[in-house]
Amino acid sequence: MNTYFVDLHVHIGRTYKGRAVKITGSKNLTLENILIYSNEPKGLDVIGIIDCHSPEVIEEIENLIEVGEIEELEKGGFRHRDGTVLIPGSEIELYNADSQGPIHVLAYFPSLHKLKTFSGWLSQHVTNIHLSTQRIYCSSITLQQKVKELEGLFIAAHVFTPFKSLYGKGVKNSLTEVLDPELIDGIELGLSANTEMASGIEELKQYSFVTNSDAHSLQKMAREYQAVEMEQPNFSEIKLALKGKYGRKIKTNYGLNPLLGKYYDTTCKDCGGKLENDEKICRFCGSHKTIRGVRHRIKELSGNREKVKRPPYIPQVPLEYIGGLGPKTMTKLLARFKTEMNILHHVTIEELKEILPEKLAENIIRARNGELLIEAGGGGKYGKVK
Repeated sequence: MNTYFVDLHVHIGRTYKGRAVKITGSKNLTLENILIYSNEPKGLDVIGIIDCHSPEVIEEIENLIEVGEIEELEKGGFRHRDGTVLIPGSEIELYNADSQGPIHVLAYFPSLHKLKTFSGWLSQHVTNIHLSTQRIYCSSITLQQKVKELEGLFIAAHVFTPFKSLYGKGVKNSLTEVLDPELIDGIELGLSANTEMASGIEELKQYSFVTNSDAHSLQKMAREYQAVEMEQPNFSEIKLALKGKYGRKIKTNYGLNPLLGKYYDTTCKDCGGKLENDEKICRFCGSHKTIRGVRHRIKELSGNREKVKRPPYIPQVPLEYIGGLGPKTMTKLLARFKTEMNILHHVTIEELKEILPEKLAENIIRARNGELLIEAGGGGKYGKVK
């Protein structure tokens, strides 16, 4: 088996014709730029792009195949000329009679034919097929069944964030209130949670946890990712790894320290004060408006159940968060070591000290090992590296 770095949640900001897909996404976050940037400077082997249902994105995939920039793989996915493999997918918003609030889910497809079939079906159930993360007007189960009919993968996205997620506002106690548990292939933790926090939730025992960036810009790609053991990078192998079959598996999850996430702590919506779980009124300003933190929501769902043994979760701090590591220094690092994955996984401290001040080199190693001090985030504001 080989080990590959995988990020399965990257948005497209604009099509090659300039049409908006993810409105909040960067304008240079195009399909071709993502494929190039994934290889260098990021160093990713597999990238999941979750706005591929958009007709102009499909058109661009077809154009890239025609000119030889990418090739469709027999076992699913598309390989770019630089070697990065694209897994095409779609992010969809569910909000029907069964759910209490909007839920985001991810669907991935093995081939261009299956992707085009899904896009055509989806266009009958959303208001604007060209945009990302559109609300679908059908039941959750109907969507799941359609994905499975097309031999796709179904993953619940950033499941603990207070807004637009499964456990945020989607359900009271159990995913079975909305979804068919047999038709779920994985659970995406999101930026404010880690494996240790989520492993005590009984109904999640059967699923692999995935850690993805949810990138809205090229720079944010791979702020969370996973190392996956498989024979080759393609759709079929990813599917086996999610199920832990035939030696394929998620070997390690790499993600932000949950303290860096925007919704880790329960926070007053008006003054930003950090609150405890049982506080309904802000003790700082008296406001009744609070945003419940991920750590408190997970504690409520977990109870005292025994936790499942899972792959290690390494709380890396992305290089861009490190003080003193500005654009010029980053350019110098990449000129020497080629990719961020090399810097975060393979380069020794001695090699770093050859081109960086000692303190900065040591901080990169601390970031790699999750040893930097963090001030917790909450209420929509990211945490900070002290």
